[in-house]
Amino acid sequence: MTAADDKMTREERLAAKLRENLRRRKAQTREMRESDDTGLSKDDTRR
Repeated sequence: MTAADDKMTREERLAAKLRENLRRRKAQTREMRESDDTGLSKDDTRR
């Protein structure tokens, strides 16, 4: 085995970063959706 075999390939690193980014964005969307439910109603936001 070489040191290169132990390292992740570029594609694997990119795929891992994309999955991490997607999870983070989904969590942010969930938080925003939950805060919208407890925050102002749609009628209150129009001015």
